[in-house]
Amino acid sequence: MKTNIYVKRRVAVVGAGLTLFRRRMLETPKELAWEAAKMALDWAGLELDDVDAVVIGSAPDAFDGVHMKGEYLADGSGGWGRPTMRVYVGGGTGVFTPIAGWWHVASGLFDVVLVVAEEKMSPAQPHPQFVFKHIWDPILERPLNPNLIWIFAMEMHRYMYKYNVRKEDIALVSVKNKRNALDHPAAQLAAKITVEDVLNSEVLVYPVQRLDISPVTDGAAALVMVSEKVARRITDSPVWVEGVGWALDSTQWTNRELAYPKYVEVAARMAYRMAGINNPRKEIDVAEVYDPFDYKELHHMEGLMLARKGEAPILTREGVTERDGDLPVNPSGGLLGVGNPIAAAGLMKVAEIFWQLRGEAGGRQVKKPAYTGLAQAWGDLMQAGTVIVMRAG
Repeated sequence: MKTNIYVKRRVAVVGAGLTLFRRRMLETPKELAWEAAKMALDWAGLELDDVDAVVIGSAPDAFDGVHMKGEYLADGSGGWGRPTMRVYVGGGTGVFTPIAGWWHVASGLFDVVLVVAEEKMSPAQPHPQFVFKHIWDPILERPLNPNLIWIFAMEMHRYMYKYNVRKEDIALVSVKNKRNALDHPAAQLAAKITVEDVLNSEVLVYPVQRLDISPVTDGAAALVMVSEKVARRITDSPVWVEGVGWALDSTQWTNRELAYPKYVEVAARMAYRMAGINNPRKEIDVAEVYDPFDYKELHHMEGLMLARKGEAPILTREGVTERDGDLPVNPSGGLLGVGNPIAAAGLMKVAEIFWQLRGEAGGRQVKKPAYTGLAQAWGDLMQAGTVIVMRAG
């Protein structure tokens, strides 16, 4: 009799770990990866011997200054002597890594998967932007000598122009997230600042200013993802992965409408369809939205259909996205407050949803009961979207 082992099974997150997020950490990339992995295993009450497979997420090799970074990180991530995979979709890697962990378990091939994301950006000297100088189309774009802040400034300007968004409303995101990060033990850039502080900070490429942008960061995050039979055995409060989604838009960002992230909408619709969500604005209780720039939180809220086009700044101004609001967004402090070690930053957001849904987020815990949460990341040249929806058990 022919047996099909590729039957989708329920997948739960049962443990999470997070290192400090800092610049120029003394630990090696392998040490950071293992620190996060060990915390996640301890949280789940498991040992490395219980792990069937490992999924690693990390951004360009140049950030860590090594070649074949997946192989380099394998033993530090617990991948010795077991199947190990590295995934990478730019800044979207942090959420795509647990998506890969999900399909490892949902396929029926593995019962316990350790998911680890690491980034050590400080070695990219004198600044990671020098790495990004080499990602452009050599014919159409390189002659313009662009950098990431340059094109994000264009995207931010287009968003502000099309929806008549004030810079003051965008600055409120940075104020909120840096204040939220004051309660995060791993945070790099927590601060109590004002809108005026943002508006008076150094202009990098207008309208992007220094306090609009997340910092260069080293750090790692990890999850333990398991099948239902393992989850039921080891915990009374699993957090189930209910929907996953990913999408890739055209690399030709010059031909797209920059005011709206279609790649996020496509990924979100895939995840919502899997999770049975018809009205995300009403059904999502807490969201960790990718915020390397403050305007991107607003931009991505709209792509996730948590707000109508042009509405996210209004919801922010009215306090809807605060921890005690109707739709808390980035109660952790996000990338703007906690830090931005690219792949680890996205996985940090998934870990934060895990802790929120279990009521274990400490001072970051949202006020309203949280049953359904969402994490989202974005990467490459404004083109990759990754989304995961989770529910409390």
